[in-house]
Amino acid sequence: MENLNTLVELSYALDTFYFLICGALVMWMAAGFAMLEAGLVRAKNTTEILTKNVALFAIACVMYMLCGYNLMYPGEAVNSVWPGIGFLLGGDNSLETVLNSKGETYYSTMADFFFQVVFVATAMSIVSGAVAERMKLVAFLIFAVVMTGFIYPIQGFWKWGGGFLDGLGFLDFAGSGVVHMCGATAALAGVLLLGARKGKYGPNGEIHPIPGCNLPLATLGTFILWMGWFGFNGGSELKISDVGEANAVALVFVNTNAAAAGGVVAALLTSQFMFGKADLSMVLNGALAGLVAITAEPLTPTPLIATLIGAVGGVLVFFSILGMDKLKIDDPVGALSVHGVVGIWGLLAVCLTNPEAKLSAQLIGIVSILGFVFIASFITWYIIKVIFGIRVSEEEEYQGVDFSECGMEAYPEFTDSSKG
Repeated sequence: MENLNTLVELSYALDTFYFLICGALVMWMAAGFAMLEAGLVRAKNTTEILTKNVALFAIACVMYMLCGYNLMYPGEAVNSVWPGIGFLLGGDNSLETVLNSKGETYYSTMADFFFQVVFVATAMSIVSGAVAERMKLVAFLIFAVVMTGFIYPIQGFWKWGGGFLDGLGFLDFAGSGVVHMCGATAALAGVLLLGARKGKYGPNGEIHPIPGCNLPLATLGTFILWMGWFGFNGGSELKISDVGEANAVALVFVNTNAAAAGGVVAALLTSQFMFGKADLSMVLNGALAGLVAITAEPLTPTPLIATLIGAVGGVLVFFSILGMDKLKIDDPVGALSVHGVVGIWGLLAVCLTNPEAKLSAQLIGIVSILGFVFIASFITWYIIKVIFGIRVSEEEEYQGVDFSECGMEAYPEFTDSSKG
C-alpha cells in the first residue's frame, strides 16, 4: 500500500511539473507575438505594440484569476450554455484527495490554472496584431478586460468546460477554434469598426503595401512561437507519467513540428510561383498557419499527414492574406488569416484523421464560436468606440511616417511638409 501511495505521489508530481513547464513554454509565446508584431509594423509603432503585448498578458492573468477560470471551468454549471458566475481560485488538491483518487487526480489545480491562463493571453495577443498601428491603447486594454474575463471563458466552457459543444462531440484538442479562431474573430470585429490604416488603400482601389520595420525581429518571433507551440499542443495531452501518455506526447511534438515545416514549404513554393520570388512574411505566416492547422488534432495523424495538413494551411494563408487586402480588411500581421481562416481548416481537418470526429459537430462548433465571439466582441468594441473612441487621431497616426515607404506619394495633403 505504501509503495502504491508513493507511486501515485510521484506520478502526480511528474504530471504537475510537466504541466507547469508546458505552461511556461506557452507563456514564452507572448514574447514571440511581441517580436513578430514589432517586426511587422512600422518603427514608429514598436513601443506601442510592445506595451500592448506586455499589458494584455498582465490583464489576462488578473481577469482570468478573478472570474475567467471559474466561468470556463465551473464547479457546477447552470446549464450547458451558461456556466454561471464564480470568483477567484479555490484551494489545491490535498494529499488525501490525490491518494484516495488512485491516480485519477493527477495534476495540481494551480498548475491547470497556470496552463489555462497563458492560453487566454495567446487569444488576446492575436487581437493586438490585427488592430495594430491605429487603435488607442486604452480602448485595446478595456477590450482585453472583457475578452479575457468573459468572452473567451464562456465559449471555452462550451468545449473544454463540459458545455454543449463537448456534449455534441465537437473536437478541438488544443484550440484551433477555442483559442485561435476565437482570437481572430474578436479581432475581425474590431478591425471592421476601426477601419484601415491611412494610406493603405487608394481612392481607386489600389493597395499600397506598408512594409514592416524589422524582418529579423519578426523571424525571431516566429521561431519563438514555433518553440512555444510544443508546450501549447504537448501540454494539452495533460499527462506524461505512463508509457502510453509519454508516447502520445512525443507524437504530438513530432506532428506539431511537421505541420509547421509543411506550412513553411507550402507558403514558400506558393509565393515563388505567384510572385516569382520568395516572400519572407508569407513564409513566416506559413509556419504559423501550419501550427494553427494541426492544433485541433495533433495526436491522431501520422507525421506525413500532419505535414500535409500544415501545407494546406500554408497555401490557405497565402491566398487569404491577399483576399483580405482585396476586401480592404487591413490586417498588418496577417492574424485574421493565420488564426481565423486556418483555424477553421484545422477544425475541419480533424475529420480526416480522427474516427470519432463528426463533420456536423465540427461545423456547429465553428458557427457557434464564430457567431458568439463576433457578436459579443462587436458590441463591446462599439460601446468602447462610443464612450472612449477606438482610433488614434489622424495627426498621431501620421506622426513619424515615411510616406515614400507607404505608397502615399499620391496624397500631397499628407506629404506637404509646409502642412506639418
